[in-house]
Amino acid sequence: MTRLLELLISIAIVAVLFVIVGVLLPSSRHLSESVETNRKLSIVYDTLNSFRRFDDWHPLALGNVKLNRSGPDSGVGARIDYKSEVASGSWEIVESDEDQRVVYAIQDEKRGNDKRSEFSLKPTGRNNRNVEITQTYDVKYGWDLLGRYAGLYVSRNIGDSIKLGLGRLSNMLASVPNIDYRAQDVRLSNLEFVDVPAEHLLVVNAGAVERNNEIIKTSMKANAEWIKRTMDANGLVAAGPLRIVSTEFARDTYTFDVVQPVRRRAAGAAASAPAAAADAAAADQAAAAEPVEAAPAVAATEALEGLNLMGPVSYVHSEATRVATGDYVGYMAELDNVRNAVRAWTLTQGEEVIGRPYELYKNGIDQAFTADGEFEVRWVLKR
Repeated sequence: MTRLLELLISIAIVAVLFVIVGVLLPSSRHLSESVETNRKLSIVYDTLNSFRRFDDWHPLALGNVKLNRSGPDSGVGARIDYKSEVASGSWEIVESDEDQRVVYAIQDEKRGNDKRSEFSLKPTGRNNRNVEITQTYDVKYGWDLLGRYAGLYVSRNIGDSIKLGLGRLSNMLASVPNIDYRAQDVRLSNLEFVDVPAEHLLVVNAGAVERNNEIIKTSMKANAEWIKRTMDANGLVAAGPLRIVSTEFARDTYTFDVVQPVRRRAAGAAASAPAAAADAAAADQAAAAEPVEAAPAVAATEALEGLNLMGPVSYVHSEATRVATGDYVGYMAELDNVRNAVRAWTLTQGEEVIGRPYELYKNGIDQAFTADGEFEVRWVLKR
């Protein structure tokens, strides 16, 4: 009996000590870790402001985990739910200030309430060229004494995960072209993903042309003239603006294809009256330099047959694709940087580009070599 009484007293003392220590422990925990990247602020923010690339950097996505995205694609309300054999929960964006911070509300099976993780972005380094990414984690336990004890291990359980995630995030960002597609001096707008139907294309491979504006322009016009002659010979009309498909934009040469989407002339439509022989060449040259008035777009479900192809012109029946696209106003010579900007934006959206980029010369070849050139830059997405 005495020993039983001693045991009960010991248990009571331990219980009292447990309560006293639990009350003295913090009712909340705060963690903070930082990493630095040399990527542009817009790239970092857009990556964190959605869950499109969450599984590429966050430790929660490691292993056999089922992810389900819901809500808007980005910004407040975007949500991702995860479930694995050992854990389940969700992250949801509840606050978002452009190029400054993104705040997530966290729900999981661990003890604690009002769990939040905030990513704050701060320009740093020489001339503010780098970005310091600081991730914080906050949790409240209130009067949950077991939760307060669990908080003793937060720095190890959650802290190690934060360090791992920031390291993976930094490595992932390093693979994105370092182009600020939202900079004020970049005349790039309307970035989006669009579906392009199957098309009939007349193509001329221009080869490697010397990096000289006049030489490039002359090559484009000459190849566009061959395409126009092929169109006239086969009763075809333009189904969109002239395109330039870039193969390599090297230091001394520019390798590209000249491409014109076409379709059959509508039944009953009258062909243009032939120009006088003395003026034919000049007329074709002028037409190649000016924007094309496109016929209504019609999906090219079947390849064209029996075409009379002129000179270096070849025919391609392209399959339907999905592309990243953006509108650009400026010089043709600046397009290489613009293409990389479109690719950078695409990667922040969780997509990957393949193949060769191309541009729609919306106001013709001549205008493309001025500050008023209008282009739609496209890059095919990986399926």
